[in-house]
Amino acid sequence: MKINGVELFMKCPKCFHNHSRVLDSRPHEDGDEVRRRRECERCGFRFRTYERKEETPLIIKKRDGTRQEFDRDKIIRGLMRACEKRPVAIDTIEKIALDVEQEIRQSEKPEIESQVIGEMVLERLSEIDEVAYVRFASVYRQFDNINIFLDELKELLNSDNKE
Repeated sequence: MKINGVELFMKCPKCFHNHSRVLDSRPHEDGDEVRRRRECERCGFRFRTYERKEETPLIIKKRDGTRQEFDRDKIIRGLMRACEKRPVAIDTIEKIALDVEQEIRQSEKPEIESQVIGEMVLERLSEIDEVAYVRFASVYRQFDNINIFLDELKELLNSDNKE
């Protein structure tokens, strides 16, 4: 494939040949990505690639004052740990991470505090799985004793009783 006279290569993950052909392209995840099914011209191996538009970087201000670029995969990894051995589909986890990222980008703030992101994740997780919520909260809120943990559980139980 050529764009602006420059040939683009997509290496086959199996044989590392530089040429593959696109079999199918379709929008993915709310139209912000394109998923392409490809086939290696040498070995015939089929694989997928994802194309995402380049976004302006979001900067996250951490509790210790350091800053780093936003990474949706970090949210997914944290959710995967919290949802381990729970009946939460990977699609649900990915949707939470995508929703959080979209909400952050819509705020149009160039920098956001990590605590705000944690609260956004907790808000969505509380609607899906209470055990995963408590797991995520225990790490995110850094429960350092059982009383803080119990207070969080009581608050969760009280919110359930109100509904």
